[in-house]
Amino acid sequence: MVPLPAQGHLNQLLHLSRLISAAHNIAVYYAGAATYIRQAKLRLHGWDPPSISNINFHEFPKTPFENPNPNPHAKTKFPSQIMPSLTASLNLRGPVFDFVDGLSRIFRRVIVIFDSLMAYVVQDIDSIENAECYSFRSISAFSVCSWEVEVSPDLPNILKELPSLDGYYPPEFSDFLNLQSGTRKIFSGEIYNSCVEIEGFCLDLLAKRFRNGTEKEPDSVIFVSFGTTSSFSDEQIKEIAFGLERSEQKFIWVLRDADKGDIFAGEARKAELPDGFEKRVKERGIIVRDWAPQLDILGHPSTESISMGVPIATWPLHSDQPANAVLITKVLKIGVEMKQWTREDELLSSSKVENGVRKLMESEEGDEIRKRASELGKTVRNSGMESGARRKEMDSFITHITR
Repeated sequence: MVPLPAQGHLNQLLHLSRLISAAHNIAVYYAGAATYIRQAKLRLHGWDPPSISNINFHEFPKTPFENPNPNPHAKTKFPSQIMPSLTASLNLRGPVFDFVDGLSRIFRRVIVIFDSLMAYVVQDIDSIENAECYSFRSISAFSVCSWEVEVSPDLPNILKELPSLDGYYPPEFSDFLNLQSGTRKIFSGEIYNSCVEIEGFCLDLLAKRFRNGTEKEPDSVIFVSFGTTSSFSDEQIKEIAFGLERSEQKFIWVLRDADKGDIFAGEARKAELPDGFEKRVKERGIIVRDWAPQLDILGHPSTESISMGVPIATWPLHSDQPANAVLITKVLKIGVEMKQWTREDELLSSSKVENGVRKLMESEEGDEIRKRASELGKTVRNSGMESGARRKEMDSFITHITR
């Protein structure tokens, strides 16, 4: 496994490591700079890495890089503070090749699953005769389709309606992307963290492209989290706080700044909340300032995201989030739109936060959304059962690489 050194990417490949090693008794080597191995293990939920003997963590020395704090007042919400760490990851090209080359002399076949944004790092591995590379796409197939599938008459209309890529990324990340795509050679396949029940039509399009080239009442709690790559200004945080307060709904709010390139260096900003807010909402609101056990929260019947049957209020900030918001609200119809991507520069008022929360939690439309989310969640979970489509796809992949 060769993950990108950013939380959402580290986590997905670590969970895939468990699925492959535990279920199929295959030795897995999860490789990266020591800082990010530590980060991935520290923030892991649902299982303990030492409990699975076949997962081996291989640490490379960290290349020094600048470690700026996230800027909550930046015009765009892209996490530019992690760009130095992403750029530093390019230095893993030689060490990763040497490590895989060493494994190739021990094992009959070595399978390298690399984050698609680490293509530059693994570009030389195709010269190792008994090694195969698979690109892992850590974003939705819907997002990939919106960016990479050529427009054609038979393309679903919803994909034609997505906003252009203009403004998605700052120049330095565009350069990083171009470097990855410019060095991507022929590899053995692409892996998507998805299933046909959610994105079947997108997976078909991509396959065609590849071939051709505390206990609460059920449904009663809002879980507010913007992930590890987003920061808000103090002004926006106050509007969110007032909106949650006025909505009169129970909530868990993960209030923390976006990750820096090295999460262990320096102090993190502690965002200010309105005076008296925490005291006023203490009977129905929990503020989490540190890393939150998201899987435990989403799996609890008081909250519900897709595999857990979770309805979502969308607020896209950067990267693949605008496309994901359309997938959630327009295609799957399991969420409400809190804020549009095209209005990213505007402050979202507390009244709009309140209205969005109430729409999801108290309205008839919200009831229908939760019902669809619950049904889809059940379908997705069933696909992972022994006879389910997702389980069959994983088994098929394991059979292929162990041939």
